[in-house]
Amino acid sequence: MKTVTSLLKKSWHWLTSMRTALALLFLLALAAIPGALLPQRSLNETNVNDYLANNGRLAEIYDKLMLFDVFQSPWFVAIFVLLIISLIGCIIPRSVDHWKAYRTPPTKAPKYLHRLPLHMEGTVEHSFAEVRATTLGQLKRWHVKETSAAEDRAGVYSISAERGYGRELANLIFHLALVAMMLTMVAGRIVYYEGHTIVVTESQAESALPVNQSKEFCNTSTSNFDSFRAGALFDGTGLTPFCFVAHNFYADYLANGQAEMFTSDISYALGEDVTSDPETWTDYQLQVNHPLRIAGDRVYLQGHGFAPQFTVTWPDGESRTQMLQWQPTDPTFFLSSGVMRFDPPAGMYPDLYERRQNQIAIQGLFAPTAEWAGDNGELLQSGYPAMRDPAVAIDVYRGDAGLDTGRGQSIFELDPSLIHSGQLQRIERVNLEKGESVTLDDGTTVTFDGAAEFANYQISHDPFQNWVLVSTLVMLGSLVGSLVIKRRRIFIRLEQLADGTTRVELGGLARTDRAGWGPEFDRIARGILELPDADEVEEDGLVDDDIINVGVSR
Repeated sequence: MKTVTSLLKKSWHWLTSMRTALALLFLLALAAIPGALLPQRSLNETNVNDYLANNGRLAEIYDKLMLFDVFQSPWFVAIFVLLIISLIGCIIPRSVDHWKAYRTPPTKAPKYLHRLPLHMEGTVEHSFAEVRATTLGQLKRWHVKETSAAEDRAGVYSISAERGYGRELANLIFHLALVAMMLTMVAGRIVYYEGHTIVVTESQAESALPVNQSKEFCNTSTSNFDSFRAGALFDGTGLTPFCFVAHNFYADYLANGQAEMFTSDISYALGEDVTSDPETWTDYQLQVNHPLRIAGDRVYLQGHGFAPQFTVTWPDGESRTQMLQWQPTDPTFFLSSGVMRFDPPAGMYPDLYERRQNQIAIQGLFAPTAEWAGDNGELLQSGYPAMRDPAVAIDVYRGDAGLDTGRGQSIFELDPSLIHSGQLQRIERVNLEKGESVTLDDGTTVTFDGAAEFANYQISHDPFQNWVLVSTLVMLGSLVGSLVIKRRRIFIRLEQLADGTTRVELGGLARTDRAGWGPEFDRIARGILELPDADEVEEDGLVDDDIINVGVSR
């Protein structure tokens, strides 16, 4: 039993040592590197799947080691928890020691003050009582202890003073703030939520189409988001109820196509105001790094892209028009890819199975400013990110597009299994500019009407974000304090001489770096010895040693 208890004590002392805390902090930083270099499932599962498909056995090993889920992995959490325990175990005993040290009077003066790094002595033509009062006045903000001649090591009345306790206090506050920052970050990730929604908006481009679909988003249900993720303790019922309408989106570009600024004008309402007239809602201009902050939530303008519009007209004259966002594959000039699916009119195919076999699917590329390359000039490229001359290069399929199967469908690509199995058959490949059409073999026409722009809005909620900021600022401020504040001691002996003057001897000792302590010691010593300032001495051409040795009479 004693062996187990001894082992537990040794383990606890090892865990709560500052050396162990530093090692764990370094290990935590090292463990976070894969999370920065490798795609993470919590951020983008598609990228993880692509990495697994392209890197074979190595990616499988990474996956078994949970390198694609670093920050949710047991080994990362274990390091994090051990670091928190280690830091708390370091802070508590150090806080107790600091309090005891602060309550303990300064130590007695050593016998030989001239052996200290800083030393000065002289004679002042004032009585002992007057010099003592002057000395205590100079040490007004110091932690002072007076020692009688009977108790002093040299048999002379002495004063011991110490200052710089704030250094250790700042050091403790730094570690407390570090723990607070880590805990508030964890707490925030447990209760946070974050969602993305894509809204097709009006565009300032002359070639852009008007948008007839809803441009409103309401933060009232998780199902309203295009993608949503939340912490372990968020059950989806605590959303902040607000709505906004995205009036437009416009981007400013440099001549080389580099984006300069993204802007979206919106109107929003909170709580019961969402039922009021939208004309009375509050206007706000969203820009990159200028989010809307509303009732603890933040609305960011996250990205943008284009939403082409196609109209399919069947031989009986019925038509379907659809506008849907496509995914930018080129982040510079916004060459985008995507798909659309159309169900034929019920009157043409009364039989449900037959109608399913005649669905229309479109898959291809969209360029906001078309450029044609290749041997025949038919390879679509994008030459500029703004919509100046839109065009598409599409494949048109007929067959079962999976519209009514009950399975989720990607809005950016067709199910390849449907194509490989022959359920979807390509019947046309064509390039279309705005307003152009293609006629299929059964008389159905597919028209590219043009495009509009969409904006991606991110809604984030983290009630601990302000606490993370506060603890971080406190941590940085206390770190500066721990570096700037100097722990120092000064010892002063006063001896009444027979002629009524008082002999003064001073010694100074820095308990940390000496830098910055010498001038302060010199100022105190000159104030007690009634010497002129160092600048005055240099101007008069006097030597300090001569003044000190002879004494001063003023």
